[in-house]
Amino acid sequence: MNGLIRLAWVALVAVSLAGCTTFSWPSFTGDGSSRVYHYEVRPGDTLYAISWRHGLDYRDVARWNNLESPDRIYAGQRLRLNPPGAGGRSGGAVASRSGGGGTPPSRSDRPATGSTTAGRDSRSTGTPSPVRQQAPASDIDWDWPVSGQVVKSFNRGGGKQGIEIRGREGDAIRAAAAGSVVYSGSALRGYGNLVIIKHDSRYLTAYGYNRRLQVGEGEQVRRGQVIAEMGHGPGADHPGLHFELRRDGEPVDPTRYLPEKTNQ
Repeated sequence: MNGLIRLAWVALVAVSLAGCTTFSWPSFTGDGSSRVYHYEVRPGDTLYAISWRHGLDYRDVARWNNLESPDRIYAGQRLRLNPPGAGGRSGGAVASRSGGGGTPPSRSDRPATGSTTAGRDSRSTGTPSPVRQQAPASDIDWDWPVSGQVVKSFNRGGGKQGIEIRGREGDAIRAAAAGSVVYSGSALRGYGNLVIIKHDSRYLTAYGYNRRLQVGEGEQVRRGQVIAEMGHGPGADHPGLHFELRRDGEPVDPTRYLPEKTNQ
């Protein structure tokens, strides 16, 4: 294995370890100058969950694999995880951010047919609140998924790229905006019971560490609808919600989109 291949493989391993899921390792084929990374679909996978896991836009993955509909994936299928002509890199590093939309996928082993109150404290533990930056314009009406203190701020640099909001065991977790449930399950290790909601062709949100899920894939939800009950994150000494927001497959700081909290 030459140096370039080894470097690409090490980078892929690092990205995979950051998420720590039960998904299988992507494999690659090629002659050393042009490599294709593949992922073998497992029972229970959805295109959204696969794309989320690897930091990709589901629209890109659908296009790279000539999928007429994101619904139509199945166990054992091999999906390409980098675009044609990409020299040996996979994952979000090479994901383009253009392309058409799609319909929410069903689980791969059964192909498809056919508003909350803001939290009271925005301070991260031990650190001052950052200056709020303006989010890109969006027609989506966002709201906080749960009341509580933000105890972990957004950090693009490592691990799961979202925020953590402390609460009480069993607190109602609510949809941050109207949309369609495109994943509901526990296959992504490190997230616990997880819900992913598609709000439009560009925005998705994820809600992790839940004690119990209250919605299933394919359900339409309204802003503020209860979708889960709060649980504990891995090794956490207090209940909390892990909340992520992605725009065109890229993690973004949810607090830039959510309404400002009022100190009470």
